[in-house]
Amino acid sequence: MDSLTTPIYKFVLYSGIFTWDATLALVNLVRFKRPVGRVTPEGHPGYGGYWPEHRPPQEGDSRCSCPALNAMANHGIISRTGRGIKFTDLSETVGTTYNFSPSFCSFVPHYAAFMLNKSYYKDTFDLEELDLHNGIEHDASLTRLDAAFQQKQGEKHIPFVEELLSFATGKDKEGRTLLTISDMSKILGKRRSECRANNKEFSLSFFHKVFGSANSSTMLEIFGGRVDDLRTVLLEERLPEGWESRVRQPYGLTMLAFNGTVMPVEWGIRESKHVANPVDARVSEN
Repeated sequence: MDSLTTPIYKFVLYSGIFTWDATLALVNLVRFKRPVGRVTPEGHPGYGGYWPEHRPPQEGDSRCSCPALNAMANHGIISRTGRGIKFTDLSETVGTTYNFSPSFCSFVPHYAAFMLNKSYYKDTFDLEELDLHNGIEHDASLTRLDAAFQQKQGEKHIPFVEELLSFATGKDKEGRTLLTISDMSKILGKRRSECRANNKEFSLSFFHKVFGSANSSTMLEIFGGRVDDLRTVLLEERLPEGWESRVRQPYGLTMLAFNGTVMPVEWGIRESKHVANPVDARVSEN
């Protein structure tokens, strides 16, 4: 067994990352926030709201079920083909693009490398590899059909995206429509209920439930729940012109702070309040 994949190594690694994360979360409390318009660091794609040219994926390109990563590939922030991506490079570019904390950006690629039985430091991956079913990818996605019904792995399901955005009930000071924690809990409960009823192969462990709530919370934290921005990101997998992360903390969104949104989303889910829609079953089978 490789020394970098042993349980002891993973325990030490994750303990260090979580300690690092807690430290960054505390420092964020006493440091000034980044100025609006200067969240993306100078010298990196997106500085001042100027994102590299967006190009839709071409035949043979690799994409996954994560719209945020697909958008990075479409803008050329990571490999435009979505292939041959270094885990170490992803740790840096996700942080500068979306202002996740360095600890957050270390944890997730490390987890993905372990999931794929690859070396975080030496190996590369293609985006489609992240769609290993019940690895990170899971059933009851808000933007994708379950793996059992997908004709093309990772392809977005537009009716699901439109339904998600239609659940928005919040408003900001400028009158923009926002998704809220309660909205996310409701749509997640509906999706889980429908998938459980219509997918004979449905599975959703506690880990994947929390991961699904975390994906949803990213929309609330990084994108501020703004429906106009999310429509572009989810449907076109493109970062809007002038966009920057809504997280302005100097060390980015830590896992500790993120859980302040993730857990309320998960705790608010009530599958029993939703009755499966038979239309969705017919759509999924086509």
